Amino acid sequence: MTLAARLAPYVPDRLIASLARLVYPRFEPELARLADLCPPGCATAVDVGGWYGPWSRRLASRARRVVTVEPVPHLARLLDASTPGNVRVIQAAATDRPGTARLWLPHGDNGERGVSSLIRRDIHATAVDVPCLTLDGLGLRDVHFVKIDVDGNELPVLRGARELITRDHPAIFIELESRIQPIAPIVDLLTRHHGYRGWVLPHDTWLPLAAFDLEAHQRATSYVVSQGLLRRVLTPRRPRYVNSVLFLPEGRRPGAPVVRDDGAHAR
Repeated sequence: MTLAARLAPYVPDRLIASLARLVYPRFEPELARLADLCPPGCATAVDVGGWYGPWSRRLASRARRVVTVEPVPHLARLLDASTPGNVRVIQAAATDRPGTARLWLPHGDNGERGVSSLIRRDIHATAVDVPCLTLDGLGLRDVHFVKIDVDGNELPVLRGARELITRDHPAIFIELESRIQPIAPIVDLLTRHHGYRGWVLPHDTWLPLAAFDLEAHQRATSYVVSQGLLRRVLTPRRPRYVNSVLFLPEGRRPGAPVVRDDGAHAR
């Protein structure tokens, strides 16, 4: 267990949330470059796996409305009480069918580490029953950005958002780790079936995923994962451990404005 995980039970949730929002862009630099990911004039942004809210808080300043889906009950309550008024928090797990599911947690962890999942792994020891839903079932409209961080349940989340993706073609920022689940099926679903192209940020420049061997990179930098969030923030290393991919509809690049089809009269 990392130092941060050992200290978490003794630190107020609101303080942890404030610290997470402060340091997370250093841990996940894509968040510091939100303008590259979330298009200007974003109507609706969706944060799947809200945790302590580093993404929800920043998205609230860029999108007209944010929908945050967080399954851990006390984290969902914290988000509901501490996020801006244009953020709607839903206490549930996103997947490919509505109902109830078991959310798995490590021993002694109540969701603070951010590694809870509907997919059980060797780190998980206990479980709680949580409501689950599909993103399609939320009836959202004008969705321009979706962030997904669900520790292994990414493919079911995408399957449960098929109508939304087909209709709105949002930018999708998704955590992919080969040590947790195969990457290829998710990349195949988004690129072949939905016409997306993947982008990664290993340094300061966005690279096409097709030109970057993500699995080989993660194998070579896997030692970084065991260091924990606090140490990775205080002692940043190069190369960084890249575990997130930005998927954009074909023809768009990170930071490029969205070109919308306004009808034959505009053409």
